[in-house]
Amino acid sequence: MAGRNGKNKTVRNMLLSLAVTVPVAGTGYLVLPHEGSGRDPVKTVEYRVETASARRAAPYPVLAPEGLGADWRATSVWYRQQRGEGKVWHLGFIDPDTEYVQIEQSDGPADDFIADSTQHAEPTKRTQRVGGTVWQRYEGDKYNALVRTEHGATTVIAGTASDRRLAEMAAALRDGKTDPKTDGKTNEKADAKADPQPDGKPSGKAQG
Repeated sequence: MAGRNGKNKTVRNMLLSLAVTVPVAGTGYLVLPHEGSGRDPVKTVEYRVETASARRAAPYPVLAPEGLGADWRATSVWYRQQRGEGKVWHLGFIDPDTEYVQIEQSDGPADDFIADSTQHAEPTKRTQRVGGTVWQRYEGDKYNALVRTEHGATTVIAGTASDRRLAEMAAALRDGKTDPKTDGKTNEKADAKADPQPDGKPSGKAQG
């Protein structure tokens, strides 16, 4: 009898254990994303209100893109005081190729800000003219970038995206004040090309 009772208790304990673990496992399966579920993991954000607020607060012209296609998706936006880097504006995107592009601006010390925003990419000897604006080309293991300093701020366009997508973002940037029809950026695709090297030799076509 004792052996039978012990066996019955063991079976009952196993059943109780299964009754607890199976629902938990099932709940976990429902919560976790599954292959083939068709869900897009990219969470997009609305950035126009934040852009307007930053433009009122920043001591420099805050840039944001206009006219990008729906396949450019904004994923992050903020404006804040960064220790050692001044007042920083940030806007991040996933491009049509599902690569990352960010626009960052600061009125702080340029060198540290550029190093941080470009993931320590290095300046090249090449420049790229986009819509009448000349950008310095940076290249790195993690990010490539376009960089310029004017109006008291350093602007960095950086990310894992191709050079063509970085130039596309650069061509779309506006400060909210200039009429895009008269700001010299109407021929964006034609102007997204590299400038000559300092020695007068062409640096080649823009990549991408």
